[in-house]
Amino acid sequence: MNASSEDVKNMLVAESALGLEYGTDLFIGSEPTSPKNCVTIYDTAGFPPYLGLSTTGYEYPSIQIIVRNNDYMTGWGLAESIKDLLHGQANETWSSTLYLVIICVSGPAHLDFDNNDNARFFINFNLQRRAV
Repeated sequence: MNASSEDVKNMLVAESALGLEYGTDLFIGSEPTSPKNCVTIYDTAGFPPYLGLSTTGYEYPSIQIIVRNNDYMTGWGLAESIKDLLHGQANETWSSTLYLVIICVSGPAHLDFDNNDNARFFINFNLQRRAV
């Protein structure tokens, strides 16, 4: 299976209304110094894989998404749109992985202002998935 961040990146790119393009304003694992306005997805600690006999292969990873924007309200709006897209998404297959459900567990919330006075927001999601 891919890292969850890779599949979530594909979900965000597929939603044309967000206007995100991987490598331009959407990144995985490391927030670049530019552009000012961007989204970065991080794989974070989740829960242990399920060990039941009949359902092995179930994983419970989590991700954090950071939205950075030079305008507070625009950044907040994009974070809300990402939350609305992903929260409750269920029974979808991406890259040979079935996502049973994606759940927003916190955020969007204001994280801080970076060294260039850009607002940063975070959103945390728990995922349930298995290989297909």
